[in-house]
Amino acid sequence: MKLKLLFIHLAIGCSLLTACSDSGRDSDNDALPPPEPEPVPEYSFTAVDDRFQRFLDDSEIFDGISYTLVDTTQGVVHESALGDHTLDIVVMLASTSKVPAVTLMMAVNDDESLNYDIEASIDNYLPWEGVYGDRTTTQLVSNTSGIPGLTGLPEYGAHLCQYAAVGTLEACGEIIYSTLLPSTQPADEAFNYGGSQWQLAGTVIEQVSNQTWRQAFSDYIGDPCELDVFQFGNMWSNQGAWSGNPDSLLGLDNPSIEGGAVSNMQDYAKLLLLHLRDGKCGDNQVLSKSSVEFMQVDRAGKFGTPYGMGWWIIADAAGGAPSVFYDPGAYGAISWIDVERGIGGYVAIDDYTRAAAGDPIGLVLGEIIDLVAAAVDEGRAAIAN
Repeated sequence: MKLKLLFIHLAIGCSLLTACSDSGRDSDNDALPPPEPEPVPEYSFTAVDDRFQRFLDDSEIFDGISYTLVDTTQGVVHESALGDHTLDIVVMLASTSKVPAVTLMMAVNDDESLNYDIEASIDNYLPWEGVYGDRTTTQLVSNTSGIPGLTGLPEYGAHLCQYAAVGTLEACGEIIYSTLLPSTQPADEAFNYGGSQWQLAGTVIEQVSNQTWRQAFSDYIGDPCELDVFQFGNMWSNQGAWSGNPDSLLGLDNPSIEGGAVSNMQDYAKLLLLHLRDGKCGDNQVLSKSSVEFMQVDRAGKFGTPYGMGWWIIADAAGGAPSVFYDPGAYGAISWIDVERGIGGYVAIDDYTRAAAGDPIGLVLGEIIDLVAAAVDEGRAAIAN
C-alpha cells in the first residue's frame, strides 16, 4: 500500500511539475510583444481618375470608361467606373483577348499528361494534310509564322471562316491549315500581326487537349481562377447582337481566338494577377513561372516590332530588360503589367464603332501607365521613410 501511494505521489508531482513548467512557458510567451505587421502602402489614384474624366469630357465618341488596378501583394487596389459605365460592366475585348488565349496555350503546354510542346511543329498534333505543318504554336501566336496577318485580309477567302459565328473551330482550323494564302512566307522571317494563325493555334489546343476551346479554357484557367464572366465567343459577323449580357454572346462553337473574349473588370484583374504572381491564381498554380516569363520574351523585335506571345513590349529607354507589357484591342480596351513594380491594369471600353479606338489606348500608353506608376512609387516611398 505504501509503495502504491508513493507512485501516486510521484505521478501527481510530475503532473504538477509539467503544469508549472508549461505555465511558465506560456507566461514567457505572453510577455513577448506580437510581431509588428508589415506596413502596407496606401495608393491614391485620384490623378488617374481625373485624367480619365478629362478624356471623357473632351471626347465626342466615348460616354464611359472603367478600369481596375492590381498590385502583386495586395490584389485589386482600385476600381473606377466613369461616365455611363458601372463597376460590373461586361465588354467585348477584341484583341485584348490575346494574352488570356496564350495563357491557356501555356497551361496546356505545362500539362505533363499531354504529349505537347508549344515549340514543336504543329503537324505533330493535327490529323489532316496541310500546308502550314512546319509552323510552331509559338510562331503562330508571336505573329511570326509567315501566315498572312490582318494586312492580308483581302486575300483570306476560305480563311474568313474565323469570323463566322457558325460552324466549329475544328472545321475552320482544318480549312486554314489546308488552304495556302498567296502571300504566305516562310516562318520566322517577318512580323505580321493577327489573323488566321491565331485560329490555327486554337485548333491545335483543341486537338491536344481533346476538348473544345471553351471547355479547355474553363478547365485550365476559368475554374482554378474562379472567373465568373470571362469567356470566348465570336461576334465579328454580327457585333450589333451584343447586348452587354454574356447570354448574347454568339459563336460559342467557333470562338475567335485572337479577339472573341468578353470580360468584366473583376475577372480580368484575376488574369493580370496570375501574370504578376508567377502563374498562381489564389492557391492554384495555373501556369509555371517559366511559362509566364516565356510569354514575355521578345520574338519580333528583330523585325522592328517588340512582341512576345500576346504581349506587346515597351522597350526600356535605358537599354535594360523591358518591364512593361501590354495587350490592346480594336475597340480601345487595353491591359498592361509592370513587372518591375508588380502592378497592372485593365481599361474597359464599350463603344464598338472603332471610330476613335486608338484614343484610349494612346492615353493609357502615353500617360496613364506613368500616372499609375508615380502613384505606386509615392505610396511605397511613404512607408519606406
